[in-house]
Amino acid sequence: MDTFELHRGTAALLVSLPHDGSRIPDQLAERMTPGARTAPDTDWHVSRLYAFARQLGASVLVPRYSRYVVDLNRPSDDVSLYPGQNTTGLCPAVRFNGEPVYLDGAAPTRAEIVDRVRRYWQPYHDALRAELDRLVAKHGRALLWEGHSIRGSELPFLFPGRLPDLNLGTADGASCSPQVQLGLEAVLGEQNEYDWVANGRFKGGYITRHYGAPEQGVDAVQLEISQRCYMDEESTRYVPERASRLQRLLDTMLGNALATVGQR
Repeated sequence: MDTFELHRGTAALLVSLPHDGSRIPDQLAERMTPGARTAPDTDWHVSRLYAFARQLGASVLVPRYSRYVVDLNRPSDDVSLYPGQNTTGLCPAVRFNGEPVYLDGAAPTRAEIVDRVRRYWQPYHDALRAELDRLVAKHGRALLWEGHSIRGSELPFLFPGRLPDLNLGTADGASCSPQVQLGLEAVLGEQNEYDWVANGRFKGGYITRHYGAPEQGVDAVQLEISQRCYMDEESTRYVPERASRLQRLLDTMLGNALATVGQR
């Protein structure tokens, strides 16, 4: 079963888009609430948004299935990444708005969760690890860029008020070198179209925290983008004119971080 697509590039850059997938198997969708069957918490259009990265020589890893099947950016033991805060889990039972994913009595059993990890989660992470190892072996270092997006307003279950446009996460500086983070912050600080924060509500998920190991040659960064920056949040329609402006900044950010990695 093909659960992901990997494009292997030539640069020391891997763009991982773990919440881009939206497929839900029919037998699973039958157990979900009508509102959940459309996978509303998908990181809509991030593959399209980051398509330019291939021109930089990036490798790109994209899943086919929804985070409702299994969340690839959560640890396989489902330990909370944000203790004390509302969050969704490895096989989410609630949506970002706090409403249930499953019909009454239809939530997955522990055995089913273990099976989903084996079928969907593990292959993605095996591919991610292998590609990082390949890039480090070839270039000496690698940059792992975690591309995410989320509805940036009216999600009180997860955060109060309005989320900043761009949310940089480096596990409070642990997942990448200081030079990489400072360089990205400098790029963000030089523009005035988008507001931003570093290590705010979103500090980087499991992938950033687990694979980011600058002392071992891997600098990992997560960027959580408020979807209003490139699409219509209500209809989930991609808005090319918004996206193209954002892509110019993303291109600068990726280029800056990749150059920094290459200088070390």
